[in-house]
Amino acid sequence: MVRVEFLGPIQKEPLELDITNLSQLADVLQQDETMTEWLQNSAVAINDTLTSSLNVELKDGDKVSLLPPVCGG
Repeated sequence: MVRVEFLGPIQKEPLELDITNLSQLADVLQQDETMTEWLQNSAVAINDTLTSSLNVELKDGDKVSLLPPVCGG
């Protein structure tokens, strides 16, 4: 299982999913209308390392984090 965490203002509980890559995660999350905007604007990290490829292999125990853009001052 892969743990998916939603950081900052996304306000969604973590998920435990049986997926093997980020493309599968995108398919799951696109079914949730509240995630549409976040999927377009968020960075993604696997085990705290940023990635931009949807084809990265995920293994049992991996943690995927969705990092929305934030405003700071």
